[in-house]
Amino acid sequence: MDWLVVVLNFIGQQILNVPAYLIGIITAAGLIALRRNSGQVIGGALKAALGFFILGVGATVVTGSLDPLGKLILTVTGAQGVIPTNEVITAMAQEQFGAQSAYVLTFGFLIMLVLARFTPLKYVFLTGHHMVFMATMLTVILSVGLGQGLDWLMVLLGAVLLGVIMVVMPAFLHPWTKKITGNDTIAIGHFGSLGYIAAGAVGQATGKRSKSAEDIQFPQGLKFLRDSMVATSLSMVLIYMVFTIWGLIALPPAKALALFDAADAGAFIMAGFKQALMFGVGVAVILYGVRTVLGELVPAFQGIAAKVVPGAKAALDIPIVFPFGANAVLIGFLSSFTGGLIALGVLAIWLNPAFGLALILPGMVPHFFTGGGAGVYGNATGGRRGAMLGGFVNGIIITILPAILLLVLGKFGLANSTFGDADFGWFGTLIGVSLSGGPAVGAVLTILIATALVTAAIIFQRRVVDAGWVPGAKRDAWLAEAKEAETKAKTKESEKAVAKQPSPAA
Repeated sequence: MDWLVVVLNFIGQQILNVPAYLIGIITAAGLIALRRNSGQVIGGALKAALGFFILGVGATVVTGSLDPLGKLILTVTGAQGVIPTNEVITAMAQEQFGAQSAYVLTFGFLIMLVLARFTPLKYVFLTGHHMVFMATMLTVILSVGLGQGLDWLMVLLGAVLLGVIMVVMPAFLHPWTKKITGNDTIAIGHFGSLGYIAAGAVGQATGKRSKSAEDIQFPQGLKFLRDSMVATSLSMVLIYMVFTIWGLIALPPAKALALFDAADAGAFIMAGFKQALMFGVGVAVILYGVRTVLGELVPAFQGIAAKVVPGAKAALDIPIVFPFGANAVLIGFLSSFTGGLIALGVLAIWLNPAFGLALILPGMVPHFFTGGGAGVYGNATGGRRGAMLGGFVNGIIITILPAILLLVLGKFGLANSTFGDADFGWFGTLIGVSLSGGPAVGAVLTILIATALVTAAIIFQRRVVDAGWVPGAKRDAWLAEAKEAETKAKTKESEKAVAKQPSPAA
């Protein structure tokens, strides 16, 4: 039977322990269940596996760009600077936690389907890259919190928590989503939901008499910011230039130049410029890898979900709402970035010295997507004022929460990256704190957290979503009155103009 041990060891260590291979196998299984032909199964599995390898290559490029920036920030400010990028930290964690996170992802999706099938929470989360991000974060936190030798418990708890968070957050967000889309056919499955809910609430509180941001015409010159790769590269160029110039001013010349191994000040600045562009290149490669994985993995999951959960609402990525408020996206993005800068100042002046929280540098990717989404949600309930303030609040949230989450992630903060969106921050911190009492207490507390979230979401679904609550109803009434008054005024003007016309000759 030695041969069987050898075979099983080969499968476990060389195949199932490599996340790219495991994802390829999962994709193949899903495509087989959907009765795809052999060519589609093989091609889909290979593309999914290749996507994971591409993701790893991009992470290497980004890490090479972030390391010099981290050293520069540490040297200039004496504090830790972190750029929250979900794709980057996920790729970095794959080498150590890839196989476990793949199991958490697979079983978590199945648990989500069970919850969607047998509870009122009929949401099927289909934003595949956020599934991967959340599965990775939970795996990291649970692995550290539970300790060695409890991988089976980690996978079980991680799968339960992942399945729960994927059905409850679309439910909590759904009243605002329905307000934006005007129907109940789709939901949003994106782990920036706390920021979107906050934006909708802030818009409702502050924009009762504010017109829609869509009445504004933006200059064509700013529309290039909607390209996430360009926006990401530009943000990193600005950040690198600020800190390179700061370094030249604040540090002795020899010490500053040694950071980038530069011959003079000009070479130092251009080295920072190149590293900033390389960050954009790395993120573009990572995003391509993620899209390659999702292009095969999500259709397989989607087909299975449609058969298992009749009548389910697809919970899709946040850009789904962007067409409902193109101007609000840009307002929310810029406001979120502004909020991130101000929150960075608060971290540097107060929270870092007092509590040891890391400096969270504004990353264009989270600020563009979540800030843009927050702008749309704020605009739906509070017009242009809601879009601006909603995006601003989101920027503060996705700066402060990742700083708190770093206390839980521990050593991953040294890699100058962390999870950036709001739900990773509060959920990861909550789970991490619950594990501080030890494996037994932590396991019980995490199950209680999962139970409490499902119970609260079911109550919210029945009493708020299904009851038809409409956020921003007072503003809707004001807009209706304003439109009616405008129509009456135009009618009177038209009647006066007709009355002033000379009568036709007899």
